[in-house]
Amino acid sequence: MRTIIEPFRIKSVEPIRWTTRAQREQFLQAANYNLFLLPADDVLIDLLTDSGTGAMSTHQWAAIMEGDESYAGSHSFDQFRDSIEDIFGYKNVIPTHQGRAAERILFSCMCKKGDLVPNNTHFDTTRANVEFVGAEAVDLVIEEGRHPSVHHPFKGNMDVAALENLIAKVGRDRIPLVMLTVTNNSGGGQPVSMKNVKAVSSVCREHDIPLYFDACRFAENSYFIKLREPGYANKSPKEIAQEMFCYGDGCTMSAKKDGMANIGGFLCTNDDILAQQEKNLLILTEGYPTYGGLAGRDLEAIAVGVQEALHEDYLQYRIASTAYLGNHISDHGVPIVQPPGGHAIYIDARAFLPHIAPGHFPAVALANELYLEGGIRSVEIGTLMFGPQARMDLVRLAIPRRVYTQSHIDYVVEVILEVWRNREKIQGLQLTYEAPFLRHFTARLKPEGMSGDAAGQIVAAARS
Repeated sequence: MRTIIEPFRIKSVEPIRWTTRAQREQFLQAANYNLFLLPADDVLIDLLTDSGTGAMSTHQWAAIMEGDESYAGSHSFDQFRDSIEDIFGYKNVIPTHQGRAAERILFSCMCKKGDLVPNNTHFDTTRANVEFVGAEAVDLVIEEGRHPSVHHPFKGNMDVAALENLIAKVGRDRIPLVMLTVTNNSGGGQPVSMKNVKAVSSVCREHDIPLYFDACRFAENSYFIKLREPGYANKSPKEIAQEMFCYGDGCTMSAKKDGMANIGGFLCTNDDILAQQEKNLLILTEGYPTYGGLAGRDLEAIAVGVQEALHEDYLQYRIASTAYLGNHISDHGVPIVQPPGGHAIYIDARAFLPHIAPGHFPAVALANELYLEGGIRSVEIGTLMFGPQARMDLVRLAIPRRVYTQSHIDYVVEVILEVWRNREKIQGLQLTYEAPFLRHFTARLKPEGMSGDAAGQIVAAARS
């Protein structure tokens, strides 16, 4: 059938609030033109992130009721560990309160000043945690992954030749680990092929360099392999995931993505000595190693969620509904990262707004206009987020799991096409404040050409 239906029934609903454009203009001014600073109640369709924003299943809610809140050695940790080991296969499973905590612990234990960490493409928190310990984050995505309009089934792949050249250039001792992000979030939610995983793993084995996965969207990556890579059509997503992880030495994971939970994450490794170092740091900053900053109920929800994320009927719906959004706007000329990704659609803001230079944040300007036009909140992935390292300026429309229906997506299409028709009227922005790390979360901006005094008066009026 051509009609996409959600493979679930809705058991509880949450109201959303309509606002007028005039109201949204005031809200955006009060937020200093940064959608992160908007109150969620002022957003109609929230596509800022798919991280922790999904809807949990009845099985997850039932598991929550069995949460064991014992400080040490809870049976909820046993459920959590066993479920993770079943899929990922690593010897040591360390819970954390979310993915960036796993990244911080991993890089704090493995990296030092002057090191380099290759990745297909680092995401914002990954790059920030690498740089915080004095190491350098190096992106080595294949050439096709640098061009939004180019079609390639696995644009998330790492450039294996570039990895080999980097090792030869700087030496193995300066590369404490290699990472692969699956799917490649900063590169448009694009998958990594099993062939590429094997090739990267082979290079790492040759040079005795550990390979770690940023596994946030491992289930979606596994399903893309099933759909697109020869030899995997008859394998289940779970079997594909198990094979993929066997080529690595560990992973970081935000369970707020393909863990289908509202909070949580974990760090895995096969290195027992490293695991002990990581647990020691975990105790200092997160909690005891059998809860890692999480409640027992959260461990139970993740244990169920990582398994549900691999259900084929869910993945079929998930990938098809995301593609539905991307294909509809692309058919009307809207430039997007092709082909559509798994968890999100990425609009190419530089192509959408060629009259706005990267230094004036075209993706932020476009994201703001989508909010003004229809109350949709999205996120910039580009010059504001990554600064000089940004090779593209993208607007990511990240779709929360099991939250919005097909009619919501049709509304999003309608809003985007209206903005597309009036794109020449959109202006760039200027920074008025930035933090030293992860500046996009708290940055304050103003429309290009507006004086600081005028911007302050507008914000003051909006807040009053």
